[in-house]
Amino acid sequence: MSLSWLGLVLGPQLQLGSQAPEMNDKTGQLYPQARAGTAQQGREVYRANGCFSCHSQQVRPQGFGADIERGWGVRRTVAADYLFDSPLMVGSQRIGPDLANIGLRQPDANQLLVHLYNPQITMATGQKSNMPSYPYLFEKRKLGRTISPDALKFPSGFAPEAGYEIVPRVEARVLAEYLRSLHAEVPLIELPSITPGTNAVAETNAPAAAPTNAAQSSATNSPAK
Repeated sequence: MSLSWLGLVLGPQLQLGSQAPEMNDKTGQLYPQARAGTAQQGREVYRANGCFSCHSQQVRPQGFGADIERGWGVRRTVAADYLFDSPLMVGSQRIGPDLANIGLRQPDANQLLVHLYNPQITMATGQKSNMPSYPYLFEKRKLGRTISPDALKFPSGFAPEAGYEIVPRVEARVLAEYLRSLHAEVPLIELPSITPGTNAVAETNAPAAAPTNAAQSSATNSPAK
């Protein structure tokens, strides 16, 4: 028992317990930074709905899977990425894609909200998502004189029946903000970014390669389960 405690509790505490945010030479800012209030609230909605049961937030290093090649991250995740997260929701299954960098892959809030409302809408033709829909995070309203500025904008053929609109509740909006806050692309001194598709690492603090951070197709990168 004592040896287990030393190895599983004391060892990691001695190694990581004093870790602090690191100054990024390129941006002149500390990394990581605490999430904004709305994103932090959204993290609790993510937790309450068990999203971590089907999604991970941990990009594996090259040679241990194709996470980087898939565009899920520009480098593997490290302990520093989780400094302000408690409890950790790293996840253990990938029924859906990894979300460690979803804020870069899908920065559009409306697209994320439409996906939460009905994941099938954002899938490519002929493909389906295993992710359940979350209609209780939204409100179906009868249209007034004008469309609400918060109402979802749907692709052609998916809008609600005439005279109605779908408006995200507070829980949906803050959840989308949390997903948009998930960035783990900052190069660190001990871990520069990796150029996707190669075994070479980029110069420390150099900006990530454009193809990695470009928006991908919804079929691949939507937070589907």
